[in-house]
Amino acid sequence: MAAGHTDVIVVGAGFAGLYAHYRLCGLGLSALGFEAAPDVGGTWYWNAYPGARCDVESLDYCYSFSPELLDDWRWSERYATQPEILRYAHHVAERFDLRRDVTFATRVVAARFDRDAALWTVETDKGDRATARFLVAAVGPLSVAKLPDFPGLEDFVGRWVMTSAWPHEPVDMADKHVALIGTGSSGIQAIPVIAEQAARLTVFQRTPNFSLPARNGPPDPAYEALARSDYAAHIQRNRASRGGVQPKYTAQPGAIEVDEAARLARYEEAWDLGGTRMQAAFRDLMSDVAANDTAADFVRGKIRAIVVDPTVAQRLSPYDHPLGTKRICLDTDYYATFNRPNVTLVDIRSEPIERIATDGIVTAAGLYPADLIVFATGFDAMTGPLLAMNIEGAGGHRLADAWADGPATYLGLMVAGFPNLFLVNGPGSPSVLCNMLVAIEQHVDWIVDAIAHLRETGRSRIEALSEAQAAWVDEVRMVADRTLYPLANSWYNGDNVPGKPRVFLPYVGGFDTYVRRCAEIVSQGYAGFRLSPA
Repeated sequence: MAAGHTDVIVVGAGFAGLYAHYRLCGLGLSALGFEAAPDVGGTWYWNAYPGARCDVESLDYCYSFSPELLDDWRWSERYATQPEILRYAHHVAERFDLRRDVTFATRVVAARFDRDAALWTVETDKGDRATARFLVAAVGPLSVAKLPDFPGLEDFVGRWVMTSAWPHEPVDMADKHVALIGTGSSGIQAIPVIAEQAARLTVFQRTPNFSLPARNGPPDPAYEALARSDYAAHIQRNRASRGGVQPKYTAQPGAIEVDEAARLARYEEAWDLGGTRMQAAFRDLMSDVAANDTAADFVRGKIRAIVVDPTVAQRLSPYDHPLGTKRICLDTDYYATFNRPNVTLVDIRSEPIERIATDGIVTAAGLYPADLIVFATGFDAMTGPLLAMNIEGAGGHRLADAWADGPATYLGLMVAGFPNLFLVNGPGSPSVLCNMLVAIEQHVDWIVDAIAHLRETGRSRIEALSEAQAAWVDEVRMVADRTLYPLANSWYNGDNVPGKPRVFLPYVGGFDTYVRRCAEIVSQGYAGFRLSPA
């Protein structure tokens, strides 16, 4: 049982939590960590489903704080799988001895700020009770799963699993009828692999998503050579980019400004190269509906060309949101999988799921037998992990009450009324719209530097001012409103969780713009924050 007082409590031991421990140790501060999983890795521990892999290239989705790490590690694929990323997390934890201050298999259930003592008290589900001057919530924006809520699930005699909490022991699918519910990013990655393993796979889809070919393979030797030849410059290029990773495909002017032949040639090139290049083909695809329609029509044409059955192709083709306004997916043979004789697609908009039976899933059209049900039903994104901690700020003010109408933060880093509480990749930060590893390092560096500044200036408390927070919330909203993102029914807006306020959660103004703003605020003496002694 972990108890007592420490300088900083860090919640989470994924990539953000690990880096926070590294930086805090370097500053000479004591830190105590709590992690719900049995080991490090965060989302890459839990999301161990078949086909799970990163959608940022491996050479960019890795730490940059230690050049020695680059020398230690060689990625085997352009887009690394979950097992390889988890091995990387273990390697980092072992190399820098980052497990020693973390209590694993322990979930934080309450965090309260004592205004008089200016201390945070954290309680866990194991009865731990610890206090600290600072609390760092490195819980990850996609770590609270949206649980299945279908009636009759308790009657199902087979096995059911979730992609977001996949067992680490093998899940036998041979000779099984598998039902998978959900075609977001996790479902799109898992479906081709499960289809190869199962006797039959029935996919239940509510909303079709755009998915682009990953074109996975070994790392590009030329790109790897460039990164390793001047790693400092490589890091700087990533940090100075809009998405936290240097663009490999320069966007051309407006899609409508070029003739159709040139536009189609550009899209063919982006499709053949793979990755997210389709989104970057023209500069106006995320701001102009007519421009976006040209890209969406192109992808729908590809779906029709790949999927043999025209009815299935139509069901897989999205028409209710612009391309890229829901999280864009990268896949390997996703659409082609629906040509397999052992795969069935069920459109649950036209035939809704009514209940789970003892032996399968019942829709308005009848029973679909299943031995195993896979729920790929997504997350309560960005706010869910923070609200799950039952955080109370100054005067007993609950974070859940402060965010009743939607999350409000300053820079996605702090919340007014919650002194010395730091968020990593919180709502209002670029977070899920950029390279998470680059964003994590920037956030943690800012947080640790702020703590160091307090120590150096004889102060011990920092708090976001409500007026600065309100201005930032307005900016996050205004920037989003200049794009097509709000047009989609997506978890970016909280639409996937019943009762959740509809607010665009991440900052879409660009990672480079965000970094400059954070630096400017520091250079102005932490403008928008109140710094005070104990």
